[in-house]
Amino acid sequence: MGPVRVAYTLEQCWHRVPGGTGVAALRVAEALGPHNDVRLIGVAGRHRRLPPEPWVPTIPVAHLPVASPWLYETWLRAGWPKVEVATGPVDIAHATTLIPCPTDGKLVVTLHDLAFLHEPRHFTRHGVRVFHRSLRIIRERADLVLCCSQATMDDCLAAGIGADRLRLVPLGVETERASPAEVVRVRAAHDLPEDYLLFVGTVEPRKNLRGLVAALAHLPDAPELVVAGADGWGDTGVNAHTPGVRFIGFVPGDDLAGLYAGAMVFCYPSEREGYGLPVLEAMAQGAPVVTSKGTATEETAGNAAVLVDPLDPEDIARGIAEAITRRKELHAKGLARVQRRSWAATASLTAAAYRELAG
Repeated sequence: MGPVRVAYTLEQCWHRVPGGTGVAALRVAEALGPHNDVRLIGVAGRHRRLPPEPWVPTIPVAHLPVASPWLYETWLRAGWPKVEVATGPVDIAHATTLIPCPTDGKLVVTLHDLAFLHEPRHFTRHGVRVFHRSLRIIRERADLVLCCSQATMDDCLAAGIGADRLRLVPLGVETERASPAEVVRVRAAHDLPEDYLLFVGTVEPRKNLRGLVAALAHLPDAPELVVAGADGWGDTGVNAHTPGVRFIGFVPGDDLAGLYAGAMVFCYPSEREGYGLPVLEAMAQGAPVVTSKGTATEETAGNAAVLVDPLDPEDIARGIAEAITRRKELHAKGLARVQRRSWAATASLTAAAYRELAG
């Protein structure tokens, strides 16, 4: 039998904010390279140009005749165009986001989270409608659903997706450390102070920047909070005029490691996540991490972070102060934690799902 042919959706690389789903899809595609029994063919809508760096796919991409934003609508409403229109016959179609793609083959869907079921107010009304329609199709048609955390698997079970179709596939992380010279370069490039707290992620309500900023008022002589990430949607209650906060926008991949490595504490008190990849990224660079208990980020962090109540600014402040005190301990625990998370492992579990369906 020849290689398993997989149509692999990469439309999110052309989104204004590709986010974590874009990072994960691209890293897994790269890590699947050594799996010679799998042949990936990227699929996206019609676009006039490549996406900006660092979102350029490293695998060949076949383009469907429908342009964004209509591609998702025609997929969900009309079941057209099937991925085979661009790729030719495939054994499997892998939808790497919540939006399932029509196909004549087996369907694999990666679900990072179902946050819209818990907090629909954190999303646009149109987005919530699209997500519900997508979930209904996934429930009916997906052969396998890959979940990055047990928390997301539990949400899928509650949403009516049978356990026999769910597979746990944790995300990986890059583990190469930034050098001291790189930290100095990044600090100078973004005009950062010697000591700073850091948040990295799409700026949207569920990330809880409002609560994080409120926590700073409970910290005497709080370092400046640096917020790195593209603008998302919704009212976060925080903007460029908020005292003690510096927005530096989207940070290129070449600068991200140095940014994490130079932080006094990485603060990620998100209200809800499917995984929380920035938590691992910060740990990989030795930054002590503060994140939310009772969410998927607690699962991701293990015992290598300070856990706080994301709805209590005083507790977030307590966690930041504790992380500063326990800096050396958390540094060591975080580095040990990320050694058990790699994109190669994520790709191996993904390839195993393909082989299972291909028989």
